[in-house]
Amino acid sequence: MNSIEASYRAELRELFDAHFGRFEKKLERRLLDTKVGLGIAKAELGIKIEHLRVELHSTKADVLKWSLGLWVPVALAVIGLYFKR
Repeated sequence: MNSIEASYRAELRELFDAHFGRFEKKLERRLLDTKVGLGIAKAELGIKIEHLRVELHSTKADVLKWSLGLWVPVALAVIGLYFKR
């Protein structure tokens, strides 16, 4: 009886090792795919952030131009009214 039980245990251990080996390979492959995907996402995010910086700089320059364009005539009008008295 013990020899039969030992042979079943040996077969079970072999099956477990085979299945665990396949599982481990799948897990490693999925982790590698995930790392690659995260690397790609990180690169894309960096590019998008750089585009946002450029767009923000452009918007900042536009706001400054509009601000000067609107406040210079107002300041000149106030100065003109001051000297008109």
